[in-house]
This record gives sequence, structure tokens and C-alpha cells, in this order.
Amino acid sequence: MRIAITGANGQLGRALVATLADQHELIPLGHDQLELTDPATVDHIAATGADVVIHAAAYTNVDGCARDPILAYRVNGLGTRYVALGCRRIQATMVYISTNEVFAGDGQRPYVEDDPTRPINPYGQSKLAGEQVVRTLISQHFIVRVAWLFGGERNFVRTVLRLASNPPAQGLRMVADEIGSPTYTYDVAIGLARLINTDYYGTYHFVNDGICSRYEFAAEILRQLGMSTPLHPIRLRDFQRDSTPPPYTPLANLAGAALGITFRPWQEALAVYLARLRNELLS
Repeated sequence: MRIAITGANGQLGRALVATLADQHELIPLGHDQLELTDPATVDHIAATGADVVIHAAAYTNVDGCARDPILAYRVNGLGTRYVALGCRRIQATMVYISTNEVFAGDGQRPYVEDDPTRPINPYGQSKLAGEQVVRTLISQHFIVRVAWLFGGERNFVRTVLRLASNPPAQGLRMVADEIGSPTYTYDVAIGLARLINTDYYGTYHFVNDGICSRYEFAAEILRQLGMSTPLHPIRLRDFQRDSTPPPYTPLANLAGAALGITFRPWQEALAVYLARLRNELLS
């Protein structure tokens, strides 16, 4: 297939390019090739002649979205509309990468694909706007929600490693009451490679198996690396930031699992990623 990938230089985009390159003709589209806030995006997408467009580009700085909700909507809402219109013009299947933050985070169990959405911050609101646009404009679409991605240059794992390498005297402090689904970008890419070969269109949750808090995530990172850095739990209300993260947003992969697309435990995926980081440091 001929596949265009927006955000090809991003964390998930790089994993997609590496995973799909052997089997497909890829058209990687980074920020230099595509400005999502420009209506000309419609023409640029149409000009690719792609069979499938994976729209992984987004404004993902959740605190930045809180500071400038209009920019968040222009990139994640309007930008997605332009990509969708380009897909419609050439009758391409569209894959839209969404987020766990379209949910309010006030549930008692992991969210399934058809649970009601109710984002509580501008990032989640802008990404939900993108979902709604895709559902309205494109009949042949996959909406794939991911969460707590790691695998690239900037993510929670690397943040913990950076802080642990030069910790404050009192040790590290991590939020213990924000719960989610850590997810390895390369596992998502493998799942997407299988999904786009089907015509089971709709909404999916692609996350690694298992849930944890940010504190538990950090503790597992330190444990796997054999680091004894002191780690202390704090509450969400004690961590000052511009955005308000939903406190409980684990995702349940029901639709994908029904197709045989399942994901290993996040601890196993983390071990693979940490091994990759070690190899990078040694090379």
C-alpha cells in the first residue's frame, strides 16, 4: 500500500516509519512538509495519492494547550479536518491517532471504546474535536486512542532517567493518583500495521496491557535499571501545572483484541525500550 504518515518525525511517527517501511511505500510528512493550520493541507494530502493516511501529527503539549486553547483547536481540530478533507478527495482510508484524555477520568474501570467522552482540558477537547471531524467526513476510518506513549526522544521514561541522574536531595516526587496505561510506540505501530490490512473500521484502544500510576511507572523504571534513587508519592493536587490531567484513564483494548490484536504487559515493553536506550548509550 501507499501510506502517508503525518508527524513522521515525532515519537509515534518514527516508530510507524520503521515498522511499515519494509512492506509499504511510505510518504513521511513532517512539519517541514505539512503545516496543519494551513488549509493548503487539503491539497498536500490529496497530492500524495495515498491509499491510507495515518494522521499522527498533533499538538501534544498538554500544558501548552491549556495556555493556548485556540492554537490547540487550530492544530488538532481544524488541522485534522484538513487532513480528512484531503483523504476524502482521494478516497483514502484515514487513521486518526487520538488520546486517553478524551475521557473525564472519573470512572472506576478502564475505558472501553464506546464509553462516553467528556474531556476536562483543552488538549482532550481539541483531540475529541478531531475525532468528531473524522467520523463526520470519512466513512473508511480508524480512530486509535493511545496513552502515556514512550519510545522516542521525549517521554516520561526519559524524564525519569534525567531526574534520577541528578536527583534533588529529597529524592524524586511522582504523582500516585494519576492512573493510566503506559504504551510503547513500536507496539502501537505493529498493531496499526495489522489493523490497516482490515476493513473493520471504527474506534480502537491500542495500549500495552496493565495499568499503573505515574509513581508506579517511575518505580518500575528505576527498578529495572537497578537505581536506588529515593522516590516519594505525591497527589495530583500537589503537582502544579497549567493543564488538569484526568486522574483515571486506563484504556481497555476490546475492539482490537476481538481481531486478535493484543499487546504485551507494559513492564515487558518498558524492558525492551530500556535495553534500546542502553544500546544507544554504548554505541
